[in-house]
Amino acid sequence: MSALSDLEKHFAEREPEVLAFVPEEGRFERLRREAADLEAHHPDPANRPPLYGMPVGIKDIFHVAGFTTQGGSHLPPEVLQGDEGPAVAALRAAGALILGKTVSTEFAYFAPGPTRNPRNSEHTPGGSSSGSAAAVGAGLCPLALGTQTIGSIIRPAAYCGVVGFKPSYDRISKQGVIPLAPSFDHVGLFAPDVATVQRAARVLCHNWRPAAPRSKAAGKPRLGLPEGPYLECAWPEGQSHFQRVAERLSAAGYEIVPIPIFSDFEVIAARHRRVVAAEAARAHREAGWYPRYKDLYERRTVELIDRGLAIPDADLARDLEDSRMLRPEIESVMDREGIDLWISPPAQGPAPKGLGSTGDPIMNIPWTQGGLPALCLPAGENGEGLPMGLQVVGRFGRDEDLIALAGGGLEAEFRRSRR
Repeated sequence: MSALSDLEKHFAEREPEVLAFVPEEGRFERLRREAADLEAHHPDPANRPPLYGMPVGIKDIFHVAGFTTQGGSHLPPEVLQGDEGPAVAALRAAGALILGKTVSTEFAYFAPGPTRNPRNSEHTPGGSSSGSAAAVGAGLCPLALGTQTIGSIIRPAAYCGVVGFKPSYDRISKQGVIPLAPSFDHVGLFAPDVATVQRAARVLCHNWRPAAPRSKAAGKPRLGLPEGPYLECAWPEGQSHFQRVAERLSAAGYEIVPIPIFSDFEVIAARHRRVVAAEAARAHREAGWYPRYKDLYERRTVELIDRGLAIPDADLARDLEDSRMLRPEIESVMDREGIDLWISPPAQGPAPKGLGSTGDPIMNIPWTQGGLPALCLPAGENGEGLPMGLQVVGRFGRDEDLIALAGGGLEAEFRRSRR
């Protein structure tokens, strides 16, 4: 209970500035009751579940028993409710305490909520998992659930200076989550370090297994650096930071392999945006929300859905078929070049100033479209003290290897030197 008292004090100090959580009356009275029930069910400290007593934030597009789902929107709450899904249920079964719902942009798209960057309140925390990233960044909870359809885990993790994990597509169940674009929607995590990500991933990911052993002779993982139009999308500040990161890793004994890839990146990005628009439009039309409540949607979401409604089913089917080719193309390059992981900027640069935008997810598109597992690692700060990160991507279904390789050496390298 003392830990909850400490958290309550910290919450009272930081949450009014960060605004990471959906307001809740009696939050800590509820948590004390739930903590007491948890202790009564697990009195023996030696036999407690793996996330026992861990306070967790849940993005407000997840249905959570006992909580209202608003999806960051102004729609009537009663039309949005649904049953709690397996991801949240697994957290409860593992002993986690639901600290509350975290702020989401409207329906996980671009219309921001009130959340501010925990490192500088004049800057965006990113989105759409704004509240989840900011909550972990502000030390309000050590774990939060989010989603990524374009760049909504990796980008806000970078902006807020935390670890973000987007697993392989469908590795964590999307059931019980309001969809944006089901073909690209991923459920993922925010945490202060890779060890906490791994601890939670064991609970949440389907068929979690130990990482493949790596022999000493294999040495450190070979890191692919994706040269070409994709990398050129980063701002000059983001590119120079990434270059310094690559040089630091090279000096630490990692082999950095520059590889031309994504020569058709404009095509890849445009395809991704079309699929998101088309699938979002169909999801909101079929749920009956958009036809009835269009006037309650924010302008950016209306533009997305109207654009998607104009996309013929045949065009969507063709885009989906083409998008499925990206994963094998990426992994064939990995095979040919003998690389273990990709590294790239997690965002164009540091968190932009202002709260009217959540930033551009362009640096996350190919890895999300390919459904590949990705981690954002904190990797220093810029001259203004804003966090900068590194995006690390592995092979599909090899999430365990990605976490082991990134947490085993890359994360330690950045913890030794934050600049």
